[in-house]
Amino acid sequence: MGRKVYFGEQELSLRLTGLLSFFALKREVRIPYKAIKNVYVDYFKPPRWMLKMPGTAISTLNIYEGTFRYAGVWYFLSFEHKVPLLNLELGGTSKYKYVIFEIEKPQEVLLEIQRRLR
Repeated sequence: MGRKVYFGEQELSLRLTGLLSFFALKREVRIPYKAIKNVYVDYFKPPRWMLKMPGTAISTLNIYEGTFRYAGVWYFLSFEHKVPLLNLELGGTSKYKYVIFEIEKPQEVLLEIQRRLR
């Protein structure tokens, strides 16, 4: 899988490699821990009329990579399967309100994020 989460002291980084970074038009999303308001693992069904700003969406194949906007809210999505995804709800000065991505062992990543938020 072309996604990796790196844990720093003040922020986590979601790094995309290979074709994922090409389709998302982005290689990295940095998220300060203090901006994370909620984190959970769950399924996500993107709204039908999200605007790609920029990004790639092939809804029939459930592929979403990049920046999207819906109802005045910014999303960063990176997934291509109908599996439980890591959902981050952000606040503060972050551009994105939601960062939602597919990762191997999402429950382990969730627990590490929660540990760092304490």
